[in-house]
Amino acid sequence: MITRRHLLNAAATLPLFATAKAAQANQRFEFQSIDGGVYAMDDWRGQPILVVNTASLCGFTPQYDSLQTLHEEYGPRGLIVLAVPSNDFDQELASEGDVRDFCDVNFNLTLPMATITHVRGRDAHPFYAWLRQSEGFQPNWNFNKVLLDGEGQMVASYGSTADPMGHRIIRDIETLLAG
Repeated sequence: MITRRHLLNAAATLPLFATAKAAQANQRFEFQSIDGGVYAMDDWRGQPILVVNTASLCGFTPQYDSLQTLHEEYGPRGLIVLAVPSNDFDQELASEGDVRDFCDVNFNLTLPMATITHVRGRDAHPFYAWLRQSEGFQPNWNFNKVLLDGEGQMVASYGSTADPMGHRIIRDIETLLAG
């Protein structure tokens, strides 16, 4: 029989679960920069972040143009756009140098870009492992997008076909920047 005492005890534990999830979101995820150095997501606290797993040889690679536009238009207002090249779907070039050169020549990218990183499976980067474990999100193809709020909580995810400059993504970014 469930008593009032059981209900009160159960209710008292609810904030602990919420706090634990928030603490996980705020842990220090770092990505190695394709240009050398490290991107510490903690350095971007207070800013929305759009994280995109990318691949140079994918049919969605032209989205780099829209990602760069987001970076240029919304970066000054606080948005971080982080490209995370991955070969988990066998469509990335062989080396970071090849990826950097490809993106520079074809898209003139200036947005932050990580080194080639696993986004799925047991070797997934800790950020992607956290997304899978706490949010139930795992990229199912290249150019999946994840929008985080300024505290590192996932706000939304978008599939490969979602245009980074599309209405839904822009609306979600504008809401975070206004808020």
